[in-house]
Amino acid sequence: MSSIIESPEVQPVSDVGGEKEPSIGTFAIVWQVIRRRPSAAIGAAVLLLVIAISLLAPVIAPYGIHQQVGPVYGPPSFKHPLGLDDGGIDMLSLIMWGGRVSLTVGLAATVVAIFVGGTIGILTGYLGGVTDTVLMRFTDYFIVIPVIPLMMVIAVLWGPSLSHIILVIGLLQWTTTARIVRAQVRSVRERVYIRRARAIGGGHLRVVLRHVLPQVAPLLVANTVLTIAIAVFSETALAFLGLSDPSRTSWGTMIQHAFARTAASTGAWWAIVYPGVAVAIVIMACYLLGQAIEDAMNPRLKVSHVSVRTFGVRLPPREGDS
Repeated sequence: MSSIIESPEVQPVSDVGGEKEPSIGTFAIVWQVIRRRPSAAIGAAVLLLVIAISLLAPVIAPYGIHQQVGPVYGPPSFKHPLGLDDGGIDMLSLIMWGGRVSLTVGLAATVVAIFVGGTIGILTGYLGGVTDTVLMRFTDYFIVIPVIPLMMVIAVLWGPSLSHIILVIGLLQWTTTARIVRAQVRSVRERVYIRRARAIGGGHLRVVLRHVLPQVAPLLVANTVLTIAIAVFSETALAFLGLSDPSRTSWGTMIQHAFARTAASTGAWWAIVYPGVAVAIVIMACYLLGQAIEDAMNPRLKVSHVSVRTFGVRLPPREGDS
């Protein structure tokens, strides 16, 4: 089996001789993926650039987010490259500041989703039996529920607060993580060194933390990046529906304000397009990076006979060819 799952990017753990061979650390693997794959490098560079701009917004933003610098819905110009909003506020400054809120919600909600999903996935995959049956049925119920309508209902009941939005998104986006982690843990728990650790008296907590979790961590990293994109999109959708904190400026609230204040009917397309472009850039960067990491850390995706990247028809050799 080791010959099947090995790949240029990853050196997986092997059970040869019943011993656990040293493996590359998770962050070392991520760095290798970024170095070797152009798509991962582009995604990481764009994501880091957006994060840096958002963090440095108080320093590099040309204007304040409450400072009127021109007419209502002033068009893009040399002084204001992205135009002005309905209050005559510079859109470039608003997008820089809005990224702080959107990315904060995305990262915080992702932490909640990864923690809940990872915990449930490890418990179900490692313990199995009744625990697996009960928690997986619970997970299946969450999967079939339409997420956006449920988010809307919970957000309305809890009230428009940033912390509420983070909890709503995080507590409804954990199901994919749980299923991915469960599948990986079910495979890892049958390896020789796991059985040996349990045979010599290793407690469940020690075995999970020392042996199971390091094998699951790579997939958690890949899924974390992909979940950030989903969380940012969910925050934008809830803010557009007016269910986010109205006192905080995010990309979603910018789009919501533009629609509510007749930007479309007055031809001020820049008030709607540019925040949407910012959201699309973050989602695309997360997808490029997360997909590359997932492919590298789950080598079965490469060797699968149904893989889009590797599927092909091998032509028979022509006469005279060696």
